[in-house]
Amino acid sequence: MKSNSFWAAVSKVWGGMAATLIMAVILAPGASAAVTYKVLHQFSGTDGADPYDASGLTLDASGNLYGTTARGGAYGYGIVFQLTPNPDGSWTESLLYSFGGDSDGATPIGSVIFDISGNLYGGTISGGKYGSGTVFKLTPNLDGSWTESVLYSFTGGTDGQGGGNLTFDATGTLYGTSMGGAHGTGAVYKLTPNSDGTWTESVLYSFTTLGKGDPSGGLTFDTAGNLYGSTNGEDNSNCCGLVYELIPQQDGSWHYKVLHSFTWGDHAGFSPGGSQLVFDQAGSLYAATAHGGGGNGCGWGGCGTVFKLTPGSDGNWREHVLYRFKGGMDAEQATANVVFDAAGNLYGTTLHGGDGRCSDFWGGSGCGTVYKLIPNPKGGWIEYVLHRFRGPAGGNPWGGIILDGNGNIYGAASGEGTSGSSGSVFEITTP
Repeated sequence: MKSNSFWAAVSKVWGGMAATLIMAVILAPGASAAVTYKVLHQFSGTDGADPYDASGLTLDASGNLYGTTARGGAYGYGIVFQLTPNPDGSWTESLLYSFGGDSDGATPIGSVIFDISGNLYGGTISGGKYGSGTVFKLTPNLDGSWTESVLYSFTGGTDGQGGGNLTFDATGTLYGTSMGGAHGTGAVYKLTPNSDGTWTESVLYSFTTLGKGDPSGGLTFDTAGNLYGSTNGEDNSNCCGLVYELIPQQDGSWHYKVLHSFTWGDHAGFSPGGSQLVFDQAGSLYAATAHGGGGNGCGWGGCGTVFKLTPGSDGNWREHVLYRFKGGMDAEQATANVVFDAAGNLYGTTLHGGDGRCSDFWGGSGCGTVYKLIPNPKGGWIEYVLHRFRGPAGGNPWGGIILDGNGNIYGAASGEGTSGSSGSVFEITTP
C-alpha cells in the first residue's frame, strides 16, 4: 500500500542520473488562458539531488530562491542551495553548503528559513553527534561563502530524531517537530538561544498514540502565541492523524489540545501530517490530506482532500471539506501544505495523479500535480489542475509551493517522476 509517511519515504532507494530539461505550456482544465511551466534548474547529482522541501522553497527580498536536497552535493549527503535569477530569464544555482554526513549532519529534509540578520536555519534527519539528525545554521560571509554550525544534535532518545521544518517566535526561539521521541511517535520541541551562543533544547510535547502521531509537517503560530500542527498518524496499519494546538502555560509547560481527529474512511480525508497549517483572516485553519475523502478508486479510502477548520464560540473546531481529489487526470495524495494568494485562492501540490501515462518511482498512478482552488461565489470551491508532471526533469512533488509578489508559483519536484532524474526546481506563471 502507498503511504505518505515522509520519513518512511526518504529511506527508499534513491534514483540516479540527470535527464533532459523540459519546458511545457499547458492549459488548465476549465481555464481560458495558458499556464506556463518552466524548469529553472535540473539537479544532476553533484549539484544536489532529490529536493524534499516539505514546506516549499524560501524566497528572499531580492527574488532569490533557497532550498535543500536530500542527497547529492560534494559528499552525497545533501545540500543547501540558492537559485539567482539572471536578466536573460535563466537562473544560476549556487551551493551554499554540502553536508559531509558526519557531525555536521546528513539528509536535510524540509525548507530553510531566515532570521532577521540573514542567517539560514534548517534540519537534517541523520548525521550529527549521535547520528540522529541536527538543527543547523548557515551564516553568510563577506566573500560570498557560508559557514555552517550545528545548533543541536538529536540523541534519538526522548528528544526524537531529525530537525524537520522550523518556525521562529518573536524572541528568536526555534520550534519544530521530530520523529521518535519518548513514545516513538514523534515530539514537538523548541530551541532557545543562550547568551553564550549555545542553544538549549526542550520537548514541549511527546505524542503517545501510534495512530495519531508522526508530526512530519511544520508548526504555525497564532497571534496569541499558541502553536498549531498536524500529524499523519500512519505506521503500517495505524491511522489516521489529527490537528492539534499547543497552548503555553504560566509555569512554562504547554497544554495539548486536539482540534480535530481523523478516522479511517473519513469522507473529510485523513493523514494531514505533511501539511503546515495556514490561517485565513477570520482565524480558520486550512490544510490538505493525503488519503480519504470517499471511495473513488485511489485506495486508502480516497484520493485525499483540502479542508478547513473553523473555530466555534463553544471552543470546538468544525471541519469543512473544500475539495475531494478524484485521482486519474485529477490530483491525488496531497503531502504538503496549501498557500493563499492575495485574491483568496488556494494552491498546493499532490504526490500522485495528473497523468496516468506517467509511471512514478513508487509505482503509483501519475507523477503528481500543482492545483488551484478558487472560491465559488455561489458556494463551494472550484479546482483547476495547473500542471501535471510527466518527467523527465522530475515529478512527485513532496513539498508545497510559494508565490512571489507577482503571483508566480515556485516549487521543487523530486527525482521520482522518471528513472534517471535527480529532480528540479520549477516556475509556473498564470495570466
